[in-house]
Amino acid sequence: MRYKVIDDNTVRRLRSFISMLNEESKNGSIIVVEGKRDAKALTSVGFNGDLTIFSRFKGVADFVDHHCTIGRKIILLLDMDRTGKHLTSKLLKHFQFNGSNASLFYKSALARICNGKIRHVEDLATYAPHLSGITGNRKDLYFYI
Repeated sequence: MRYKVIDDNTVRRLRSFISMLNEESKNGSIIVVEGKRDAKALTSVGFNGDLTIFSRFKGVADFVDHHCTIGRKIILLLDMDRTGKHLTSKLLKHFQFNGSNASLFYKSALARICNGKIRHVEDLATYAPHLSGITGNRKDLYFYI
């Protein structure tokens, strides 16, 4: 297992990112991730709001039908791989067609913060030790997070 060297500026920006996501969740926004590993990674770095997992629905149409009637802001945090980009594109088109407020701001902010190193939301789990304050040579402490 490789451990990434992470500078303090990135850790500070990630903490700010997570606190902004927590605030959006408190304000009633729907935060969407692809799968349960993405949800687990977000909670490991300090997110404590409600997440909507896309894979629990039966496709794009079912997901859009379920969330268009709610009328809340929808934050798409899907992966930046080929599948995630395709799903993001389809969801965005459907939400815009139905007049819903879908946002990609947090997805692009995460890419900027990590300089494009994070392609999957589940990769955020590698930053968890740094965000919780465990640093240095104590690799055995990483096991407990």
